[in-house]
Amino acid sequence: MSAVSVKDIGVTFGGLKVIEGLSLDIRAGEFIVLLGPSGCGKSTLLNAIAGLIDVSDGQVWMGDKNVTWAEPKDRGIGMVFQSYSLYPRMTVEENLSFGLRIARTPKTEIANRVSRAAAMLHLEPLLRRKPAELSGGQRQRVAIGRALVRNCDVFLFDEPLSNLDAKLRTELRIEIKKLHQEIGNTMIYVTHDQVEALTLADRIAVMKSGVIQQFASPHDIYHKPANAFVAGFIGSPTMNMIDGEIAGRDGAVAHKSPAGAIDLSRYAFLRSPAAGAATFGIRPEHVGLGAAPAGRHRGNGKVTLIEPMGGETVVWTEFGGKPFVIKTDGEVDFGLGDAIDFHFEPARASVFDASSGERM
Repeated sequence: MSAVSVKDIGVTFGGLKVIEGLSLDIRAGEFIVLLGPSGCGKSTLLNAIAGLIDVSDGQVWMGDKNVTWAEPKDRGIGMVFQSYSLYPRMTVEENLSFGLRIARTPKTEIANRVSRAAAMLHLEPLLRRKPAELSGGQRQRVAIGRALVRNCDVFLFDEPLSNLDAKLRTELRIEIKKLHQEIGNTMIYVTHDQVEALTLADRIAVMKSGVIQQFASPHDIYHKPANAFVAGFIGSPTMNMIDGEIAGRDGAVAHKSPAGAIDLSRYAFLRSPAAGAATFGIRPEHVGLGAAPAGRHRGNGKVTLIEPMGGETVVWTEFGGKPFVIKTDGEVDFGLGDAIDFHFEPARASVFDASSGERM
């Protein structure tokens, strides 16, 4: 297996710098997800690693080999695209084996690789079918299998599930995770779907405007976002943000705002906090309803919207004159306009510098 290293690369399209000075080190066998909104540069970065676009600066390494100017076929990668790109006149078996046949791989080796890939991806009953006879999920499994038979050290996925419906996305996401657990190869996966990122990745690189905002485990990305952008991008509904300032209160650090003073004595600051404008963030799922247990911050408001979601309910209210969202389990026993009490633990929050957006 190979590690992948991107060193200070730049990508320019017609004089426009899409990526500049980006570096990323991926350990052998890791499952890395490149996550971000449309246009953030994640697919551009993946294509630069694959060799499908040229870099204007920097280097791309696969293991101990500099592949910056190597052709895609010489980089030891297998790639799965958003579109299936299957040959319509070929059977599943012929689609899986086509690249190997072109490379003049021995027939017994081709048969072994196709059989192994078909078993991993549950394609054995479909080998004689043509793409028109397959569902979207089955076609995408064939596309993954076509990359898998190449026995590559590194697999690249460019939003492979975005054309599928929600149920198929969930099913195929599970299969991709199981596949990685079984073969252990390095995988780099591009998506704008945070659920895919959080469930699949060993580490996530959250991108904005061609810059990696945070590269960390799903746990840290979710619980300890590096800045306000990451905090707002991850999570649905998005994190509640309360603008205010850091100030002292009775000898303790507090966040003061129209919502009141929130005690931050148990919050884990990255460094000693200085007085100044700051944003307090708390996730909707970290807010409880009803009377507050000891040590939790209390709030109240009127219900402005209720969104039933089956096993969960999203409740909208106001706190400090701004919308405030609460995610709770199952059914609720109140309606629009009702006054509710809620509470949260400030230690589970995220506090950001108002000017830089960086975590405090």
